[in-house]
Amino acid sequence: MPGPAVDAEKVPFRSAKEEIRAGVGVEGSEGGGGGGGGGRERPGARGHRQDIVWRNVFLMSLLHLAAVYSLVLIPKAQALTLLWAYFCFLLTALGVTAGAHRLWSHRSYKAKLPLRIFLAAANSMAFQNDIFEWSRDHRVHHKYSETDADPHNARRGFFFSHIGWLFVRKHRDVIEKGRKLDVTDLLADPVVRFQRKYYKITVVLMCFVVPTLVPWYIWGESLWNSYFLASILRYTISLNVTWLVNSVAHMYGNRPYDKHISPRQNPLVTLGAIGEGFHNYHHTFPFDYSASEFGLNFNPTTWFIDFMCWLGLATDRKRATKQMIEARKARTGDGSA
Repeated sequence: MPGPAVDAEKVPFRSAKEEIRAGVGVEGSEGGGGGGGGGRERPGARGHRQDIVWRNVFLMSLLHLAAVYSLVLIPKAQALTLLWAYFCFLLTALGVTAGAHRLWSHRSYKAKLPLRIFLAAANSMAFQNDIFEWSRDHRVHHKYSETDADPHNARRGFFFSHIGWLFVRKHRDVIEKGRKLDVTDLLADPVVRFQRKYYKITVVLMCFVVPTLVPWYIWGESLWNSYFLASILRYTISLNVTWLVNSVAHMYGNRPYDKHISPRQNPLVTLGAIGEGFHNYHHTFPFDYSASEFGLNFNPTTWFIDFMCWLGLATDRKRATKQMIEARKARTGDGSA
């Protein structure tokens, strides 16, 4: 299931003042990713008319320009630096896929403290909003998919669902519905609370300082190359890979499990997002830790979770049964394989 989202009357409701006091804001961050947003919408906004957040437009434009410049540096960098940048990309991806997504958003498996700390650090390297905000908004995305309460509603077009949702303030439905979800499980996790409290510090360290300093200190790469390749280019690529799940995987592909919903199976997104492209399956069976019917069939996030289980750091993996899958395919699938 997409987390313990229940009816409003069953959820303890906090006023805006209480939320601020508890540290549960609704503003988006500069990073933006799978779960965050552009920020609070003006009370009088209606429909799709939302204020543009020019700071986000400027910062995202600057980031992507810097990433384009980074491509020029690839031939000048040492091979170890490029391998390090890819390793950081994998850590970044796991912080989102195995961490904020499959663990904290969907509770599809349980992780012991050392693994939760590792995933929280990797999530800070991703800089896509803290675990609490990412998971809360992702639960809203599942519960109200393709409505105005969906932070990156794909019915508003490719650009909006990919990056445009970060350029405007959150639709008021996103905020209102998000406040009605039960997120007490997130706030009860000390790792989530710690990361949220010290998010800016951990982002600076994990997303920019550590990726830059390691190549410079250990094998003598220039700080310039290290910063632009292991930090800027890696960060920009990881953002866009995550956004492809919101855009491409909601528009292009087949729907073998439920033809009545927007999410699709997209193999290219699966390759880039280390197993997150089986999206029609995931929205049909969101509780499944593998996010796919095919288990280990090119699903690096599932490989990682299974390895953590082998090490004794993860337990209680939830899985849809074969009978359940086949029955659903026969009832609502589009007939594709």
